[in-house]
Amino acid sequence: MLLTASVEINAAPERVWAVLTDFGAYPQWNPFVTRAEITSTDGRLRPGATMRNRMEQDGKASTFTPEVLVARPGRELRWLGRVGPGWLVDAEHRFVIERTGPGTVRLTQSESFTGTLVPFVEKGLEHGTLPQFQAMNEALKQRVTAQTR
Repeated sequence: MLLTASVEINAAPERVWAVLTDFGAYPQWNPFVTRAEITSTDGRLRPGATMRNRMEQDGKASTFTPEVLVARPGRELRWLGRVGPGWLVDAEHRFVIERTGPGTVRLTQSESFTGTLVPFVEKGLEHGTLPQFQAMNEALKQRVTAQTR
């Protein structure tokens, strides 16, 4: 199962990346992933790094500890989170920043869910999680726009 939400932003890819990866500022603007931090000992955002993220949805909060798969500045951030031993639910979360014109980009946030529990939670993901992606994208757009004025 794949969820996808995109937003157009009037900014350079590097500016969008800077806001997306400023995890310490998430509590100030992000309505979905309200806290994020690198928990690896070196503290660097890189493939293989571990994170601790707090997600809020429908008045409930949960914490997950994904592993960073890709960290390409100005282009892509991707992590993998697991529920249970891995075969229950794996969720590969991806942010892609694509230049669409002079001074504009498209940010696409997507998540691919696999595992034996996915068919049982599919409707909840579509109706609960996808709107959260859209809300986060819009909030990120507003933050980038406010900082580039």
